[in-house]
Amino acid sequence: MRTLYLDCSMGAAGDMLTAALLELLPDPEAFLKRLNSLGLPGVEITRETAVKCGITGTHVKVTVSGEEETEPPAPTGAHKVRVRPAHGEHVHEHIHEHEHYHEHEHDHHDHEHGHDHHHHHHHSGMGEIEAIVSGLDIPENVRRDVLEVYKLIAEAESRAHGVPVTEVHFHEVGAMDAVADITAVCLAIHELAPDEIVASPVCVGSGHVRCAHGVLPVPAPATASILMGIPTYAGEIKSELCTPTGAALLRHFAGRFGPQPQMRTLALGYGMGRKDFETANCLRVALGETGDGRDEMIELSCNVDDMTAEEIGFAMERLFEAGAAEVYAVPVVMKKSRPGVLLRALCRAGDREPVLTALFRHTATIGVREQKFERYVLDREVETVETPLGELRRKTSRGWGVTREKYEYEDVARVARERGMSLREVREALEDGGHE
Repeated sequence: MRTLYLDCSMGAAGDMLTAALLELLPDPEAFLKRLNSLGLPGVEITRETAVKCGITGTHVKVTVSGEEETEPPAPTGAHKVRVRPAHGEHVHEHIHEHEHYHEHEHDHHDHEHGHDHHHHHHHSGMGEIEAIVSGLDIPENVRRDVLEVYKLIAEAESRAHGVPVTEVHFHEVGAMDAVADITAVCLAIHELAPDEIVASPVCVGSGHVRCAHGVLPVPAPATASILMGIPTYAGEIKSELCTPTGAALLRHFAGRFGPQPQMRTLALGYGMGRKDFETANCLRVALGETGDGRDEMIELSCNVDDMTAEEIGFAMERLFEAGAAEVYAVPVVMKKSRPGVLLRALCRAGDREPVLTALFRHTATIGVREQKFERYVLDREVETVETPLGELRRKTSRGWGVTREKYEYEDVARVARERGMSLREVREALEDGGHE
């Protein structure tokens, strides 16, 4: 089984995850070129080599309209979370330090009398973020991941400030920076296509952060809210090591938390922060193979006889979104000779709860059966290759004396739409060397 392991012993931040995953991709420059052409307003993402405690890795820099979030006047490169005031209240803004500094500081600025630098920026709410992400040229499942991760951050800020999500607004530069990091990580994970993502317990750091109302303990409220239920520890470094973006990405993607499983490591990536500590300020990722071609799975199934075909189809889509690896429906004859449907969802143990919840929520069943079993799988590798029809992702499956290659459906479908071709015509053109 293809496993991605995230070592969060120095916390987690969006830019560090992006940098580490870049090192696992076969062509990081092509990936960055694709990111910069997605249509994120004013965003440019670049990478550079960085060294921490003798370890060489990658550092990622994000600028918005030529401005990096670490620039003045916000202290140490903060991005603002602006809470819309109720009638008669004063506007207040909380400053969150940018991911590159791998620390999360709070400060208080008067919007009316601050530096002129701020006046040309607006504040983006969740609705504006959704509109921007909806227009990006990315696969639909990646788009859903991006929006779900950003929603986790907005909801955490909402809880921290005690206001509805609709009243939480992010400073333009900080908002686009976070969207860029989240999109990069979601797209990179989509490209790597791991069967499982495991993360270590998260080191959040120790000490305190400043805000307008006083001094708060690390982790900051939004980060602490996102990390609820996830194993964390303080460590010895007095700095905030886990940011809201990093926490949200871990919550969304990691199927479980614990020590690195026994695995045959195929590639390592190091994503570097800017600050220097006695311990290397990096997030390490490992991509490898676990097991011996066997995959432990759980089958959740139920019988229904009072749902329409449209409702069955909708439920199957929601089950896939909840983390099911396979979903299928079988016609059956139920009691009193009534026609019905046997609905089955296969998932890994870490996805049991969300898949089970989706079954009860989106079907009419009042009971679900569970069965544990093992399946045999081929090793899979996804790489981006240049073809006469453009760059396409190709999946190669190997094992048990078999090798198969297949272009990803979403890429084939995109080419078909762009060129006015059928799926069969695109596949035949690829087999013939890309000629229409």
